[in-house]
Amino acid sequence: MQKYILRLILIVVLLCGGAYFLVAWNQVDKPVLVNTDGRTFEKAQVVSIVRDNLQENGSRVGDQIVEIELETGSNAGAREEANCPNGLLFGTVCEPGMEVIVITSQVGELKLHTVYNIDRSLPLYAFIGAFLLLLCLIGGKKGMKSAAALVFTFICFVFFFFPMLLRGINPIAAALITSAIVLAATIWLINGSTRKAAMAFLSTLGGITVSCLAAVIFGWMTHLSGYNVPNIENLMFVAQNTGMDVGELLFAGILFASLGAVMDIAMDITSACYELVRHNPDITRQQLFQAGMNVGRDVMGTMAATLILAFFGGSLGVWVMDYVYNLPYLQLVNSNAIGIEIMKGFSGSFGVILTVPIAAALSMLLKHKKDA
Repeated sequence: MQKYILRLILIVVLLCGGAYFLVAWNQVDKPVLVNTDGRTFEKAQVVSIVRDNLQENGSRVGDQIVEIELETGSNAGAREEANCPNGLLFGTVCEPGMEVIVITSQVGELKLHTVYNIDRSLPLYAFIGAFLLLLCLIGGKKGMKSAAALVFTFICFVFFFFPMLLRGINPIAAALITSAIVLAATIWLINGSTRKAAMAFLSTLGGITVSCLAAVIFGWMTHLSGYNVPNIENLMFVAQNTGMDVGELLFAGILFASLGAVMDIAMDITSACYELVRHNPDITRQQLFQAGMNVGRDVMGTMAATLILAFFGGSLGVWVMDYVYNLPYLQLVNSNAIGIEIMKGFSGSFGVILTVPIAAALSMLLKHKKDA
């Protein structure tokens, strides 16, 4: 009982210390990309349609003028008229009773209200909550630990990795440090402080390093970098005001993207080898290595395909437009967009493939040794 209390106190102290560090670490100067003075986003409900933009043929032309009731902000409860743009990315088709998000702009004494979009907060939180609930119900204790690991991963990205970039730290180094922390926390939460967990951690770290190196080599050979991405103008402005190395952001992203698949295959191999040692202590190191390789060969094919399909699906719009335009082969294969997508998919797959021998070799260290 005393040991449990001491452990609980240690966890609380570490959490409080970590929270204090993240608060201090996030005190960074962010460059102002857009002037937002006098502009706020508020929740509101559509009361009525003052002027609709529906045409006789069923199409919509121009903007709607709607009456809204503000639900948040200094004027909560007030009824105002708002403009609702007719756009696919901005605005929506308003109906009475609809919950929306409104941009309130203060220009001198004049206040302007514009419908930004439908209020998606509730379904978004419900969807995430349902996922975490299912993870905990079906996964049991390990499911709850997995949920905690996901929350911790998100916190690391937002409150640790991003400030590192704005502080001028090399994106690849920042990604490796963040990945190591996320890996250590995830594997420790799910498997505890065991030798098996240590082997899985080292195998994953080796695999994502291979992915990153493969991307860097491919980028060097094809003259591709983070400077070839669509939003480079805004990123360059950030770089000029923070010292961020924009060119290496692409490779840091590839490292993060391959992390999940590499961790899966490393854990699969390490767990299988651990069970072999536990049930057959007389197994030789050579047999253990061969068993790890066999398990890895069964898994790596689907894992490599998973990464390539994930990147393909994420850039489906690019592929569709290239197909519709019927671009010549030489134009297509030498375009920045296609080159970057190929780099992402295959660099991650290099990491998955080479994780197999790394994990199999490290798993031999499990022979004749028990977990701590």
